[in-house]
Amino acid sequence: MAKIYYDKDADLNLVKDKCIAILGYGNQGRSQALNMRDSGVKNVIVGNREDESYEQAKKDGFPVYSIEEATSMADVIFVLLPDEACPEVYDTLMKPNFKKGVLLNFASGYNLTFHNIELPEDSDVVMAAPRMLGQGVREMYLSGEGYPAFLAVAQDVSGKALEYGKALCKAIGATKKGTIEGNIDDETYLDLMTELGILPLIYKVFAEAFRLEVEMGHSEEAVLTEAYLSREMAFLWEQAAERGLFRQLCLHSHTAQYAQLKRFGEADGQMIRGFLKEAYESIRSGAFNQEWKDEQKVYKLAHLDELREKALHTDVTKAEDRLKERLK
Repeated sequence: MAKIYYDKDADLNLVKDKCIAILGYGNQGRSQALNMRDSGVKNVIVGNREDESYEQAKKDGFPVYSIEEATSMADVIFVLLPDEACPEVYDTLMKPNFKKGVLLNFASGYNLTFHNIELPEDSDVVMAAPRMLGQGVREMYLSGEGYPAFLAVAQDVSGKALEYGKALCKAIGATKKGTIEGNIDDETYLDLMTELGILPLIYKVFAEAFRLEVEMGHSEEAVLTEAYLSREMAFLWEQAAERGLFRQLCLHSHTAQYAQLKRFGEADGQMIRGFLKEAYESIRSGAFNQEWKDEQKVYKLAHLDELREKALHTDVTKAEDRLKERLK
């Protein structure tokens, strides 16, 4: 059973006087930097290229530097760069400028799992990965509720890497709700399984249901509203998070409960499991990692652009646009 750490289990004193650099002031970077400052961490700096995020960090009152400068100053580095950009930035801008013994914290396990970067031999390396979008990281910190996170140790040179990791989780507000200890691959595999397996199935179900129901003579306005535009589905998933996947059924009518549970038992689990197993194997074998590398380096994201363009021209998207225009 995985260990879960709370505020009482973490010592903020381990990190509050250190120079902590946030590399990448996007949604996660901004929220985590603000949370740390509000938690009492005294020396938070930002490393970012000169763009809108750079200017936002200055407006938020943080000392802002180039990635090279921030790296050279930091005792602790939060690597909050996009997965695809991280290896090049790491090799060219970060690695030559590390302090000896710098503590590295990654918010994603992707590049660690697939060995896309080479870790410094004299550094503790941890992963504090919020299971929440960047905006939610800030909002749930301010509300006092907190949010869950994964914590893993990739490299323990000092013998205190786990304690440092817990302290960093506390600083960003993740031990309020509960920080779950695991390993790097947990975060990578489960995150990619959502993206390669679960969400594609959900999108496909909605798209096929839309086509079928419209073909059966129902208006596209009624189909989309019933499916998700009313936000009833969003409320359902929120309640699933609070109560449990099946315990939230108590909020439904008896008719709805019977229909859902009956058809749940009849759905072809083997077909779905086969699709999911294929996704998992593409992660475990490294095939997806290589495919994604090729997409970036060889094809320059041309296939991604094609896929996005195709998605934006589906019958579902066109119907959404028509309905939203009329509902304004």
